[in-house]
Order: sequence, then C-alpha cells, then structure tokens
Amino acid sequence: MELQSFLVFNGLVNGFLIALIALGLALVFGIMRIINMAHGDLYMFGAVGAVVFSEMGIPFWISLFVLPLLLGGLAMPFERFVLRPLESSALATMVATIGLSFILQQLALIIFGGQPRRLDEPVSFNVQILGTTFPGYRLVAAGIGIVLLAAVWGFVYRSRLGLSLRATIERPDIADAMGINTSLVRAGAFGLGTALAAVGGVLAAPINNVSHLMGGQILLVAFIVVIVGGLGSLGGTLIVALVMAAAQGGITAYISPVESQILVFGMMAIVVLVRPKGLFGKAVA
Repeated sequence: MELQSFLVFNGLVNGFLIALIALGLALVFGIMRIINMAHGDLYMFGAVGAVVFSEMGIPFWISLFVLPLLLGGLAMPFERFVLRPLESSALATMVATIGLSFILQQLALIIFGGQPRRLDEPVSFNVQILGTTFPGYRLVAAGIGIVLLAAVWGFVYRSRLGLSLRATIERPDIADAMGINTSLVRAGAFGLGTALAAVGGVLAAPINNVSHLMGGQILLVAFIVVIVGGLGSLGGTLIVALVMAAAQGGITAYISPVESQILVFGMMAIVVLVRPKGLFGKAVA
C-alpha cells in the first residue's frame, strides 16, 4: 500500500509536468495547426540549461525564471520568420520543426556533452503522505505546476488577451476582421508554448536524468495526451495528463514500468478509436 501510494503521488507530480508540456503543444496546434516536432527538445533544452546554469553557479530558482523567458523569446522570431511563411503546408512546417529539433539536440550535445546528469534538488526535505515518505521537492514542483496551469487557465479564459487568443483559435478570419492582431497572437502563443515546455524541463532536471536525447519520449507522451484530451481542449489536456500519469504510477506497483506504459498507451489508443475527436475535443477545421 505504501509503495502504491508513493507511485501514484509520483505519477501525479509527473502528470503536472506533462500537462505543462502538453498544454504548450496544444496551444501551438490550436492556433497555428502546426505539429511542433521540436517541442520535446525545447523541454530538453530547459533541463540542460538548468544543469549548465547550476554548474556556472547560477541558482536553480533563477534558472526557472530566466530559461523559459529566454527560450520563449527566441521562439517568437522563429515562428514569425521560419514557420509563418510555411504555414500553408503542414509537411513543410513539420520538416522545419524537425530541423529545429536536430539543431537543439546538437547544440545540447556540444554544450552539455553526451553523458546523462541529474541536477541536485534545490530543496531537501521529506513529507509523510499516507504512510509513505515522499521527497519534498517533488511536491514543490507539483505546486509550481499547479500555479502555472491555473495562471495559464486564467490568462486564456479570464483576460482580454486570452479572449483574442481563443478567437484566433476558433475563427482566425473573423478575429482578423475584428481588428485582432492575429500575427502577434500566433507568435505569442508559440513563445508561451515554448516557455511552458522549458519550465517543465527545468522542474524535471532534479527528478529525471538529463541528456540531449531526453525530449523524444516526452514528446510522444505529450502528443498522446493532447490527442486523447481532444485537440483544442486545454482542460481535456490537463485532465488526461493527470489521470494517465497517476494510473501508470499505480499500475507500476504490480507490473514493470515498461509493461505499465504499454498498458496505459493501449487504453489511450482504445479511447481514440471510440472517440476520434478525443474525450473533450471538437472537430478541427
């Protein structure tokens, strides 16, 4: 029972990190209909950057603030000058983001090297939960994830800028006619999606092994979450990320991690077969 509780709570922590990454992916697809194949490597670059900053003597909390802003700011001109001219061709944008993925991996390999490393936890304490000892940093990371997810939800659904963003997602032609600067909205959404991926990477650096190839698996998981949650449904993305991660954690108490991942992915595939639009999704124009 103690082991199962630990694995479920650990799964929930991972679920909040996955939700941050998948939410960024959902924003980019929802607005620009771009399948960003480099999204996992933006997460990776956040984690790598946190380790490199730490080795330079820069505190973890500064990395958590600076790296998402830096990567998000750099992503905006990439969207404007590389992806925007190609947006009429889904294949061309996929090729462009695959190229970005390769560039990020090679930069990380040059800067970071090929040896996996893990960042020391910035806070060190334990908490007793349901009879099991749980690392305090993971609860801190989950708390930061909750705050950021709530902030993004408030921005999207309770702010004037969020209204412009939702209008651009639903009907970009009408949004243009109403005077909304959809060009700026698209660039901002790409920057925000990148920043969320980078935050997930920085928070994951003390939890997972960091390497220049760590983005591939998280990208697969994020795609599954977005598709099962429903394309364009930010709430569905969050719900599926938490349920999937917690379920996988609980199942791992009885079978191997690989087998539990196969089982959960299989269940997600069944959901998509039954509901091709996802659990909470609408038809994509």
